Amino acid sequence: MPGDMRCDVAIIGAGTAGLAAERSARRAGATTLLIDPAFSGTTCANVGCMPSKLLIAAAGAAEAVRRAATFGIDATPRVDGPAVMRRLRRERDAFAEGTRAQIERLPAGIRVKAKATFGDGGTLALEDGRRITAKAIVIATGSQPNVPKAFDAIRDFVLTNETVFELDDLPGRLAVIGAGALGLELGQAMARLGVKVTLLDEKDALAGLDDAEIGGMLKAIMARDLELHLGVSIAADTVDGGARLRWSGASSGEARFDRVLVAAGRPPALHGLGLETTGLALDEHGTPEFDRETMRCGNSGIFIAGDVDADRPVLHEASAEGAIAGANAAAFPHVEKARRFVPMSIMFTDPPLAIVGRKAADDLVTGTADYRDQGRARVEARADGMAQLRAAPGDGRLLGATLLCPGADHLGHLLAWSIESGATAGDLLARPFYHPTLEEGLKPALRAICAQVGVKLPAGSDEEGASGA
Repeated sequence: MPGDMRCDVAIIGAGTAGLAAERSARRAGATTLLIDPAFSGTTCANVGCMPSKLLIAAAGAAEAVRRAATFGIDATPRVDGPAVMRRLRRERDAFAEGTRAQIERLPAGIRVKAKATFGDGGTLALEDGRRITAKAIVIATGSQPNVPKAFDAIRDFVLTNETVFELDDLPGRLAVIGAGALGLELGQAMARLGVKVTLLDEKDALAGLDDAEIGGMLKAIMARDLELHLGVSIAADTVDGGARLRWSGASSGEARFDRVLVAAGRPPALHGLGLETTGLALDEHGTPEFDRETMRCGNSGIFIAGDVDADRPVLHEASAEGAIAGANAAAFPHVEKARRFVPMSIMFTDPPLAIVGRKAADDLVTGTADYRDQGRARVEARADGMAQLRAAPGDGRLLGATLLCPGADHLGHLLAWSIESGATAGDLLARPFYHPTLEEGLKPALRAICAQVGVKLPAGSDEEGASGA
């Protein structure tokens, strides 16, 4: 058996953040070891972003056929569930193989296939008895599904994001527990593929929205496809070869389901790491306290990156955090603060929901644009939702946005880039808007901000414009 090992930087976890941390540290001249029990590829490719978008794409194709009658085209979709799932897994496997190939290309001797636990702040114990001593360690173990004990009685019928894509066929009736991004995306997709879907959550808001107007719009939109029961407590047992759920609270009832998709969050995968041996300060959830600009845990030589830190659990942030953690781990004890991206999250429902930058606050001015009568959206028979932009009261500098509208996944990027560059509402209005596009639908919100902060509209920015017609 090979003996103990030493390196400058040891990284626990070979997902998006771990791979980025290893590259960053090695690029900085450090010797590295990347430790993972499976090296199966990233969460995104295997059980996250990509398979979920493949299901959503299939649902979009079915919905497009249903909407064809709006344009005078007679068509009715026939959904072949097994074919949908076969295509999903085929494409998913190709994406996952790409990430595994990336891992295979790592220089020899870097990969260590094992489970690791902390012996202390600078030592890792492997399950085969070996030990790794490192100058710095990066925790990048990701997250895992949360299945509350309330569903223990129906474990045989429970699905999570790690098992739902393995279904051979679509279920007839599906319960979705959790009204976050995962529950809403997969719930709406399943419904549009012909599954009868009921979504339940103990909270009253969808997607964590605290804005009453946009939150109300999202509920109305989701209710077209899903049966919603919010603000309820849930009890579960088995009946007639399926799962029976009873709910009470804001509404009450019971129903039998073929499957129950539990989308109740993905907490950090920290169990069994032996953090108690490191002396790190932990928050109330057992997650190490860290500086999000350096990714360093306290004053230690331990860094953390990706979904495991429960800060911004999205892929581009995991990659950025891994790069920051890897570079600082390589330079330890010297660390440097990094400028972080403006926060951006996107939920790929129809229409999409994008939340960028700062949330609504009394010290910000707000401009809104209604997409229910927006020109391009009407042309495509998808006029829905609204856009809310937030800006500084002094000069109208853009600081945040919530978009529930067609193209929000693209418009969100436009606004994130604008916030990153320090652009004002007036700056955007001084740029060209092609007609008819979804982008020009933002003009009423931009004009409203300019009016509130006393900024004269740029020459050529038509007060009425052509955003609706």
